[in-house]
Amino acid sequence: MERKVLFAWIGNTDLKASQGKLGEELGPIGQAAEKRNYTHFVLISNYKKDEEKKFINWLKTITSSTIFNYHKDLTSPTDYEEIYKAVVDVIKDVKKRLNEKEFHSTYHLSPGTPAMAAVWILLSKTSYPAEIIESSVQKGVKTVSLPFDISADYVPDILKPADDAILKLTQGLPPESPEFGSIIHRSKEMKRAIAQARRLAVPDVAVLIQGESGTGKELFARAIHASSPRKDKPFIPVNCGAIPPELVESEFFGHKKGSFTGAISDREGHFSAADGGTLFLDEIGELPLPAQVKLLRVLQERKITKVGESKPQSINVRIIAATNRNLIEDVSSGRFREDLFHRIAVGVLNLPPLRDRHGDLDPVLDHILETINKEFGEKPGWRHKKLSAGARNLVHRHPWPGNVRELFNTLSRAAIWTPNEIIEADDIRTALFSVGNSHKSDEMILNRPLGNGFNLSKVIAEVALHYLKRAIAESKGNKTKIASLVGLPSYQTVSNWIKKYGIED
Repeated sequence: MERKVLFAWIGNTDLKASQGKLGEELGPIGQAAEKRNYTHFVLISNYKKDEEKKFINWLKTITSSTIFNYHKDLTSPTDYEEIYKAVVDVIKDVKKRLNEKEFHSTYHLSPGTPAMAAVWILLSKTSYPAEIIESSVQKGVKTVSLPFDISADYVPDILKPADDAILKLTQGLPPESPEFGSIIHRSKEMKRAIAQARRLAVPDVAVLIQGESGTGKELFARAIHASSPRKDKPFIPVNCGAIPPELVESEFFGHKKGSFTGAISDREGHFSAADGGTLFLDEIGELPLPAQVKLLRVLQERKITKVGESKPQSINVRIIAATNRNLIEDVSSGRFREDLFHRIAVGVLNLPPLRDRHGDLDPVLDHILETINKEFGEKPGWRHKKLSAGARNLVHRHPWPGNVRELFNTLSRAAIWTPNEIIEADDIRTALFSVGNSHKSDEMILNRPLGNGFNLSKVIAEVALHYLKRAIAESKGNKTKIASLVGLPSYQTVSNWIKKYGIED
C-alpha cells in the first residue's frame, strides 16, 4: 500500500475547530482528514503543548491514520529562516521514521501563517517535491497547481542571506588569493559566490561546484585549492567525461606494466599524482555507474589499488568535483548514485550564469578584449580592437548560453576576422553565426518593436514551446529527462508547463 503523507502546520482555525468554536466546521486539517485518504499526518506546531495534545486527541476522532506530532518553538511564526529550518528537519526525520526513500508527500497551505505557506511552496518546487493542497469551507479540499517555478529570490532570506551577511562569510579568513582576485566581477551574485568559495577553501572537505558550461568551475576549483592548506601540493584536473569506461581504473588508480593489453609500462593514476593535494573531477556527472561505484569505494576507504597489483596504497586527496548537470535529478532517476552524491557534496557552490551576473558583462567584456589585444598585439598587421556601441548592445542582448567561454570565443573570432580597428555589430553576428544560426532567432525574439500589438506573454510562450517540443522529441516523452534537458526542477513542473502551453501529452 502506498504511503500518503500530509504535512501541515497546526493553525488557529484548527484549534478553534477542535474546541467546538466553529460549530460543525472541521478546520483545514480536519477537512483534509475527512476528504482525503492519507496514511500519515505530520503535524508541526508552535502553540502550547497542551493545546497541541487536545487537538491531536480531537483529530483521532476523525481519522485512524498515524499521526506524527512535532513541537517547534519559533521566535516568530513569520520568520522565514526559522520556519524553513524547522520544516526541513521534520521532513528528514519523517523519512527516517518511515524507513523508506519514497512516499507520496502532500503539503497543506491553508493552516498557519502566509510565511509557512510560502515555505511549503518553495520546498515543493525545489529540494522536497510534493503535491500541495488548500482547503476552505466554500470550496472544500483541492489540489493546487502552480505552473511556474519558484526561485529562492522570491522568498526573503531563506536560502539567500542579505548582502552584508554574505560579506561576513569572509571575516576571519586569510587574505584573498591571487586566483580569486583574477575572477573578473562586480555583481553581488559573484561576490557571494567568491565569499562562499573562500569559506569552503579552509576546511578540508569535499566540494561540489555546480554551474552551466563556461561559468568558470575550474577557475573556482583552482582558487579554492590555492587558498587551502594544500596550496603547495599538486592540483590535478581530470575530465571525467573524456575517460573511456574500460580505462577508468587505470586512469584513476594507475596500472602495472602488462596488466592489460596496451599497458606497455607502469603508469601513475590521477589519485597518486594528486596525493597530498587536490583532485579536480570535472564533469563528474558523466561518469558511468560502474565507475561511480569504484570512485565511491576509494573515497570511503582512502586507499587505491593499481590495476595489476593486489596491495592497496593509502592516499590523502581532497576532492573538488564539478558538473553542469542537475545531480539531484540524476539521483532521482538512478543515473547518479545517492551515496556518492553525499560524499562529494559536503560543501556545495553554485555559480551563476553570465546572464544573471548583473553588472558583470561590461567588465568581463573589456577584460576579454584586453586579453585578445595582448595575445595578438605583436602579430604583423594587428590593429588594437574596440567594440562599437552597436556591437556592445548586441553582446548585451545575446543570452550567452555558453557563458564566458562562448563570449571569449565569439569575440576572438570577431577580432580575428575584422580587418578594422572597430568591431561592429555585424562582425559579432558573423562570429555568432559560425557556431550556429541561433542568433537569427535571438534577433527576431529580442528586437521586435514594442507597442502595436506586442504581447510579452506570447513571446515567452513561443520560446517555451520551442524548447519543450525539442526536449520532448529528444527524450521520447520521458518527463524526468525533459526536466533535466530544459532545467526544470521536476517532472511535475514539466507536466504543468505542458498543460499550460497546450502541448499534447
